[in-house]
Amino acid sequence: MASASPNPARRAVLITGASSGIGAASARVLVERGFRVWAGVRSADAAARLHELGEHCTPIVLDVTDAAQIAAAATTIASDGGLYGLVNNAGIAVGAPLEAIPLDALREQFEINVFGALAVTQAMLPLLRRTRGRIVMISSVQGRLAAPFVGPYAASKHALEALSDALRAELLPSGVDVAIVEPGAVKTPIWERSAKFGSALGDAMDPELRARYADEIAMMLRVSEKFAARGIAPERVADAIAHALSARKPRTRYVVGFDAKVRVAIGSIVPDRARDRLLRAMLKRIALRPD
Repeated sequence: MASASPNPARRAVLITGASSGIGAASARVLVERGFRVWAGVRSADAAARLHELGEHCTPIVLDVTDAAQIAAAATTIASDGGLYGLVNNAGIAVGAPLEAIPLDALREQFEINVFGALAVTQAMLPLLRRTRGRIVMISSVQGRLAAPFVGPYAASKHALEALSDALRAELLPSGVDVAIVEPGAVKTPIWERSAKFGSALGDAMDPELRARYADEIAMMLRVSEKFAARGIAPERVADAIAHALSARKPRTRYVVGFDAKVRVAIGSIVPDRARDRLLRAMLKRIALRPD
């Protein structure tokens, strides 16, 4: 990676979804690298776990779908000296055949991954303008290349990438930069939660649809389990986030993980219909691979 600026002198960064996975790893890595971290969490238990990071990490109650909590967080951070960086990490992963996905579940996917990220960004931008700061959007390789049966999640990440690209251009005169981080499979609880949703959806599905998609749903449950167990460490993603926040010239996109880089390469050279067949074959191979 390109050279980074020296000691960030405890510049303040807000991370949403900091209770586990990429968010928790990022809080730890950024504190170690000299940042002052506001760690957005939704529960007191999650906040208690973050106190071990010391005085330079402050948990703050922040549900990205709650306008009052977002406004309160902005007021608290402003009164403490302002904000240099925002890491929009909070998200969920909904996986299901698009023919069968309940629209309320799809709306929730967008409410958290897209509308929540934009709501927090809107609230924090006045603070970020004052410091000519940075915004880091945590997307996914799915935001570049959608795989079958994770369409709801992929669609939310495609939308987040479009918002990020537009926002980066809109904020150019203000000096606030926007970077997108695109991991592949990461060893986080998000895949376990996604698998539980998929299993519950399969149980509640119309019998005809359940019969049609039974094999595919079983395959995706196995793939989710393997991603949860064998994905890259979230600290790898946290390293990319730290670079995006501290580099003199950050990248606009960070593709993290070998599988993500392979997927991006496939998307750039393989025709769409051939890619569809290849992705299905790859998922089946992952599902059938011995533990």
